[in-house]
Amino acid sequence: MSENNEFTRFFGGSPAWVLVRLVLLSVVVGVILAALGLDPMNILNSLQRLIRNLFSFSFEAVERMWRYFLLGAVIVIPLWILMRVFGRR
Repeated sequence: MSENNEFTRFFGGSPAWVLVRLVLLSVVVGVILAALGLDPMNILNSLQRLIRNLFSFSFEAVERMWRYFLLGAVIVIPLWILMRVFGRR
């Protein structure tokens, strides 16, 4: 009986239930990794490709944000200047 308790304590619960949770967690993590483009057969190249894509995406995001900033600044900055100039009495 004490061997069964040690076994259950080692697994953190019933071994069958722990196995089911591990299988489900593995499937969920596998889906997430597949969505990120990782391949279990070639994990190093997949990680390198993921980092390269994230790096490229970050530069594209900065470029896009810069364009939005410039587009908004064309309106916001002159309006702010006009409000400061004509706001004083």
